[in-house]
Amino acid sequence: MNRDHPLALDVSSRLAACVLAGVLSIAVQPWSAAAAGIQAAPGARILVVPFENTQHDPRLYWLSEASAILLTDELNARGVRAITRNERVRAFEQLHLPLSASLSRATIIKIGLIVGASDVVVGSYTVDAGRIRLDAHSIRIEVGRLEPDVNEAAPLAELFAVFDKVARRFASEAPATAAREPRPPLDAFENYVKGLVAENPAAQATFLETAIKQSPGYDRAELALWDVRSDQGDHAAALLVARSVPAGSPRAERARFLSGLSLLELKRYDEAFDVFKSMADAPSRSAPGKPFAAALNNLGVVQIRRGSQTGQSGSALFFLTKAAEADPGDADYLFNLGYAYTVEHNHQGAVYWLREALRRNPADADAHYVLAAALQAAGSPVEAGREKELARQLSSRYEELERRAAADPLPVPKGLERVRTDPDPAAGLRPEQTLVNSAQREQRELATFHLDRGRRLYEREEDREAMIELRRAVYLSPYEAQAHL
Repeated sequence: MNRDHPLALDVSSRLAACVLAGVLSIAVQPWSAAAAGIQAAPGARILVVPFENTQHDPRLYWLSEASAILLTDELNARGVRAITRNERVRAFEQLHLPLSASLSRATIIKIGLIVGASDVVVGSYTVDAGRIRLDAHSIRIEVGRLEPDVNEAAPLAELFAVFDKVARRFASEAPATAAREPRPPLDAFENYVKGLVAENPAAQATFLETAIKQSPGYDRAELALWDVRSDQGDHAAALLVARSVPAGSPRAERARFLSGLSLLELKRYDEAFDVFKSMADAPSRSAPGKPFAAALNNLGVVQIRRGSQTGQSGSALFFLTKAAEADPGDADYLFNLGYAYTVEHNHQGAVYWLREALRRNPADADAHYVLAAALQAAGSPVEAGREKELARQLSSRYEELERRAAADPLPVPKGLERVRTDPDPAAGLRPEQTLVNSAQREQRELATFHLDRGRRLYEREEDREAMIELRRAVYLSPYEAQAHL
C-alpha cells in the first residue's frame, strides 16, 4: 500500500483493534508433548516471531533475531513451511512496524493473518550462568488457540542444537526432508545476526565483514552485506560481494540475481541484460518448471532504461508481457507493462494494463497518474481528470510527477518503472501480496459502509452529509458506480 494513503497511516493501532476479540477467545489446551506439534494443512505456512529478551540485557539482544532465524531454518529443513526472514522483514516494512520492538499478541496474530500464516510461533529466552532457556508456543490462528509451551535448556555454546530440539517438538518429530546447511562458528553467526539488527549501515557492515572473516565463504553474511552496500549506494562494492558467492552455494541463484541489480544501478546495461536473460532462460532452483517472472520483469526494465524498445535482443514490451503472463497477480508487473505501453505511445494498451494493475491495487498513486496521462492522450479528458484527482489524493508525489512530466518529452516522466529486487519467483507466496489483498478487502468493506450510510442520508434528504459519505466511498473505491450515481 502507498505510504501516503490514509489507510496505511495508523496500521499498528488498527491491527490491535481488529483482533482484540480474537485474542480474548484464545484458550490453552491440556498439555502433552504431542500437542505442542504444528499440524499445518498442506500449503499452510508458519510465522516465527523473534523471541522476547525477558532479562532486557542489551548484550543478549541479538538472540531475539537469532531465535527466529534458527527456528525458521530448522522447521523448513523438516518440511514445515516457515516464512523466511526476508519475507518477514518485507511484511513488517509494509505494515510500518519495527522489527525489534515487542509486539502485543493481537498485533502478532494480525500479522500472521496478513502474511497468510496458519500458525505463529512466539517465545522468550533467559540466559543464566552460560545456559540458555527457551520457552515457546504456537498460536493456531484459524481457531485462536494457544498451544502448550515447549521448553528447552542447554549451554549457550549449544545454541544450534537447542533450536533443533525445539523444532523437533514443533514439527511433531517429523524427519528432516531437506539438506541442512553447515552451520558457521557460533561467533560468526553472532556477528552475522548483529549485522542484521544494527541500527546504522556502518555498524552493520562492520559486523558482517567480521562474520565473513571468521567464517570465509559464509554466503548468508555476504548477501546481507550486499543489502548494506546497496542501501549505501555503493553498487560497485555490492557487485563484488554478490560475485564472491560460489556457484555451488544454495544461494548462488540469489547472488547472481543481486549482481544483476548492481549492474543495473551501475548502468552497465549490457551486462545486466546478460545476467537476467540467462536466469530467465534457465530453470529456477527455487521453483522448477516455472518462468522466472522477476528476471523477465527486470529484463523489461533494462530495455526501458537503455531505450532499446525493439531489436534482436527483444523489446521491453516483450519481456514485461512474459512477466505478467508468468505472474498475473503481481500488480507491479502489470504497472510496468502499462507504463511501457505509455512510453511507446500505445495508449489503448496502456489503459488496459494500468486498469488491470489498479484492479489488484486500487491505492497505487503512480498507476492512477500514468493512467491519467494515457487517457488524456487517448482523448478521454474527463476520465483523465478523475484519475489525476485520485493520484493527487493518494500521494504527495503528484506535484513532483507533474513537474517532471512538464520537463520530459515523453507522455510520462522517466524512472517510474519498478525493479523487482527479490528473486523469489514463486507466485502467491509473497507476504506483501497477501498484505495488499487484505488492505483491498478492508478498503472495500469501508467503502461499502460509507456508501450505505450515504444512501440512508440521501433518503432522509440530508444531502450535505450524504455527499461527504459518498465522496469517502468514491475515494476508497474509485470505480464504485452506485456512489457516482
